[in-house]
Amino acid sequence: MNFRAILYRLHIKLLEKSSNNTKIKYLRKQGMKIGENCLIGTMNFSTEPYLIEIGEHVAIADDTEIVTHDGGVWCFRDEIKNADLFGKVKIGNNVFIGNNCTILPNTTIGDNCIIGSGSVLRGKFPENSVIVGNPAKVIMDIKVQRFLYKQNPDLLQTKGLKRKEKTNTIKKHFGLE
Repeated sequence: MNFRAILYRLHIKLLEKSSNNTKIKYLRKQGMKIGENCLIGTMNFSTEPYLIEIGEHVAIADDTEIVTHDGGVWCFRDEIKNADLFGKVKIGNNVFIGNNCTILPNTTIGDNCIIGSGSVLRGKFPENSVIVGNPAKVIMDIKVQRFLYKQNPDLLQTKGLKRKEKTNTIKKHFGLE
């Protein structure tokens, strides 16, 4: 690995520890289209960030990777000289992407989707879907997931609480006081 590559990796590691606004500002500067009110927990974006479009109110959890090129073309470089293969990635509005997902080139995720942790996505996924697996598949409509969340006895109203108050609420709920 050359010195420039080492510096780049160090820079990305520092960005991973940066604020959400700093990450978004950097990614936009690289050409990525990112809507408002997004949370970016990863910096594992492809070498062609300008091929990625992220809608409004999107959360991307840690260790998710978005890839815009297909390295498999390597196997055919004797036949197809200097070949590279690229594809866009488009993520709609109001999407949550869980930890450790991989989103491959030529993938479109519709609005109002939940992507389960560890999923590997390639292709077109319709709006209002819950998507999981490797390869990823639509397993239910988001309305069903909403119903399941509302019925879950472990659903707690902790958003916006101070850390100590949130911890106390969770411990009390699970009988850990």
